[in-house]
Amino acid sequence: MKFNGKNIWITGASSGIGEAVAIEISKHKTFLILSGRNEEALKEVAERCQNNGSTVQVISFDLSSEESVLEAADKVLSQKIKIDGLYQFGGISQRSFVSETPLAVDRKIFEVNFFGTVALTKAILPWMIENGGGQIAVTSSIVGKFGFPYRSAYSASKHALHGYFESLRAENVQNNIRVSVIIPGRIKTNVSLNSLNKNGNPHGQMDEGLDKGKSAEWSSRKICRSLQNERKEILVGGAELIMVYIRRFFPRLYYFMASRVKPL
Repeated sequence: MKFNGKNIWITGASSGIGEAVAIEISKHKTFLILSGRNEEALKEVAERCQNNGSTVQVISFDLSSEESVLEAADKVLSQKIKIDGLYQFGGISQRSFVSETPLAVDRKIFEVNFFGTVALTKAILPWMIENGGGQIAVTSSIVGKFGFPYRSAYSASKHALHGYFESLRAENVQNNIRVSVIIPGRIKTNVSLNSLNKNGNPHGQMDEGLDKGKSAEWSSRKICRSLQNERKEILVGGAELIMVYIRRFFPRLYYFMASRVKPL
């Protein structure tokens, strides 16, 4: 799919990979809808996108609230514009052990990463089908491909996205719905700072691995190229991506390595 002249909705656009992708796509003279919780930050991103020649609308909402998600969807659908692309980058990570994490924290992570993403997709999908199809992209993680210490609910929520959206893709081939799952590795964003600890509060620390990761800007260029080529899975990151292949082809080695990984 070419971006020029298309209508694209990007969630999680106020920071990190979502922000970088929005700015990269805005170079193609698109109509962008930018969403996230931080409206002021979204407005700053919108200004940068407008300076690149794109038209931008800001619609803030909270992924953890179904009501908020559906209100945002109603605002967009009421405009009767075709949605060519729905790219979802909003989410939250985790830094806590299974044994010390209350179920409420697990549920909160799923509400944001899985149910919020699914709720928005369900609201937009019928309109996409009615208008001849479109592209849906969701953001997983390399730990959506395997389990990892200190990431139990986060990893599980990303595994769930794979199963759900692979099913959605298979059901809607005839409706011209193209689905891409974005799988970042170590990308230098604020994801670890905002991750939930065992008490459900922000972790507030930058992981050493993430601090040395690829930049969001570098990642956005690879992601955008892959979205234009309609890749079904988009792996983006550095040497850490080899763990995906180790898990697939050398599971015994993966089990050995995973049990010895330092959580932070």
